[in-house]
Amino acid sequence: MPPQGPLLTLKIDVDTYRGTREGVPNLVRMLSRHGACATFLFSLGPDHTGWALRRAFNPGFFKKVSRTSVLEHYGVKTLMYGVFLPGPDIGRRCADEMRSVEAAGFECGIHTWDHVRWQDNVRSSSLSWTSHIMRCAEDRFRQVFGRPANTHGAAGWQMNEHAFAEHDAAGYAYASDGRAMLGEDGALRDAQAGPYRLPGSRCVQLPTTLPTLDELLGRSIGGVTITTANIAAHLLGLTAGAGRDHVYTLHAELEGQKLGPIFEQLLTGWKEQGYQLASMADYYEKIKDSPLPDRSVAWGELPGRSGELIVPGPIAVRPGESRG
Repeated sequence: MPPQGPLLTLKIDVDTYRGTREGVPNLVRMLSRHGACATFLFSLGPDHTGWALRRAFNPGFFKKVSRTSVLEHYGVKTLMYGVFLPGPDIGRRCADEMRSVEAAGFECGIHTWDHVRWQDNVRSSSLSWTSHIMRCAEDRFRQVFGRPANTHGAAGWQMNEHAFAEHDAAGYAYASDGRAMLGEDGALRDAQAGPYRLPGSRCVQLPTTLPTLDELLGRSIGGVTITTANIAAHLLGLTAGAGRDHVYTLHAELEGQKLGPIFEQLLTGWKEQGYQLASMADYYEKIKDSPLPDRSVAWGELPGRSGELIVPGPIAVRPGESRG
């Protein structure tokens, strides 16, 4: 039976070796205590986090790093992978940790093969490059879990047309690869934000509709600086009384480690607001028989995050329909 009432879908991006080894088990324990469902999306190949230092030349990178204490959350060793240390193969070395998540009752899917390589290159990459990277992740997922993956959530919310087509080839019924457009305070700017399909695609997109912790921390919003002391209250203010479904993306490296107490506050608060804490599969089960719009893909910037991300484009008019 489809879930009833508003859903707060928890999508967990696992970017690094350390996040898989340390953050993921912490989150499993935390979610289990709260009786929450969630979807864990794993990086399955090498951890080359150190390559991200090349983004130092991107506009807004230093501002984001200074606000969110990257060194504190990721650690010196992780930031050396791919630069001064070889990148550990996450799928090979953390297969037991990944399987334990599924054994605990949580949905598992694919985040990427190599997080930094994907995030920094996929937008302009070819069909052969894109298919190769995605199929490396799909093959490793089968090796770890003994079955094909059911879903995907793009690293850095970066995709291209070939990657979307690969979803249909892989048979995914749903994925969460992009974001909804947000205002400066993190509130939705698009009243129609929610599940949609790309024209001609079978795969339903479940876009993230809330800001992430690293997008909010350290920013001044409405004259108030967002800190670890008030960030949970700010996010809960965005979901209070909304009566609509939301998708929240969290990270094993943040909420699974030093920002865990904040996530505990959010879990408690969302339950008090009447939300069911759900997985992507739960959300899809709820909306799969509903009429969903076709929307093209666009690129947009979100407050607190450097660079452009996948966002929904205009709603497409199907043959025989009209807008007016």
